[in-house]
Amino acid sequence: MRDFGPLLVGLAIALGVGLLIGADRERRKGEGTSRAAAGLRTFAIVALSGATAFSVGGELLLSIVTGGVIALAALSYWRSRDEDPGITTEATLVLTSLLGGLAMREPVLAGGLGVLVAGLLHARSWLHGFVRSILSEDDVRDALILAGATLIVLPLLPDRTLGPYNALNLHALWIVVILVMCVSATGYVAIRVVGARFGLPITGLASGFISSIAAIGAMGELAQKTPAVFRSAVAGAVLSTVATIVQMAVVLAATNMTVLKAMSVPLLCAGLAATAYGGFFTLWALRQSTVGDHAPGRAFGLSKALMFAALLGTIVVASAACREWFGTTGTLVAAAVSGLADTHAAAISVASLALAEKFTPAQAVIPILAALSTNTLTKILFAATSSSRAFALAVIPGLALVALAAWGGTLLNI
Repeated sequence: MRDFGPLLVGLAIALGVGLLIGADRERRKGEGTSRAAAGLRTFAIVALSGATAFSVGGELLLSIVTGGVIALAALSYWRSRDEDPGITTEATLVLTSLLGGLAMREPVLAGGLGVLVAGLLHARSWLHGFVRSILSEDDVRDALILAGATLIVLPLLPDRTLGPYNALNLHALWIVVILVMCVSATGYVAIRVVGARFGLPITGLASGFISSIAAIGAMGELAQKTPAVFRSAVAGAVLSTVATIVQMAVVLAATNMTVLKAMSVPLLCAGLAATAYGGFFTLWALRQSTVGDHAPGRAFGLSKALMFAALLGTIVVASAACREWFGTTGTLVAAAVSGLADTHAAAISVASLALAEKFTPAQAVIPILAALSTNTLTKILFAATSSSRAFALAVIPGLALVALAAWGGTLLNI
């Protein structure tokens, strides 16, 4: 006996998609002789037609039915082109037929797409107002640059090591470019939405979980372009190191809990120092007038992002050269060199060696702190090259304080 359960589920979702999309079109079709041709019932029937066609005749019959819907939509557009030059309803009608057919094969996907389409239709006024009134020409250009960098350039770059000491990975370095642009754009949006005083510290803290180095570079760029957001940018840069400390604790917990216990006091001291320093600049920014709550002219600077990637690439090559010269036999040297580019990878490596009983958890503290310190040097270098001397002079002491607090915590532990 045939199981009609999947068939009924597909038909139900197809009907639901048609009714959901049709409800929005019904509200916008107007009244009288000038009303649009397609409304609630039309969209529901078209969705069921697509589902039935696919169920009975597969892709071929669905193609024929969709072709008929296209012809009817074209006729409807031709009849009403003088009153309404848009083709949103006609295009949505064709898509509804395809979603009805999709519901018979992938009901969850069809339902999700139906909700997405209905949401886009319902947000018509907001989207039009956002694009026409809020987005500037520069915003659109920057969005296109970011999309091109992510969707065109990144897939074309080789994801393998090459260059001096076989250390450079162009794919990974371009991700740094994208991260810097994304962090800068996020800060730009945050300034426009909630103001610099609140937006940048929150952005810096959140971005630090992706890349604290990129966050510091992006905050420096924002401070250089818009001096009025200087205090908030400094707060965001230093607070990004809080994320570094939290991530360090997480990776150590996942690798070796005994090493985490040995590192608990240094990490706590470093986290408190970063929070206090960043919190001071956040409170200072909150006392500032709203004159600095306007967004800078551009969401990000591509040249600045490229410069940061080049700088990081140089550090990676230098790190590989040191590893080549000194070898990997010395755990302390190896961790310090690795920390120039990534402190978490060095911490995992050291914790894994302690787990293998190559040395005790207490002996793992110094190499991990060495990695944290050299990583701080990289952050200082990025802050110093931010093109804003005031930003560098404000951020560098905070970064140094975090590293010193970690070492001080080690002395307290002893």
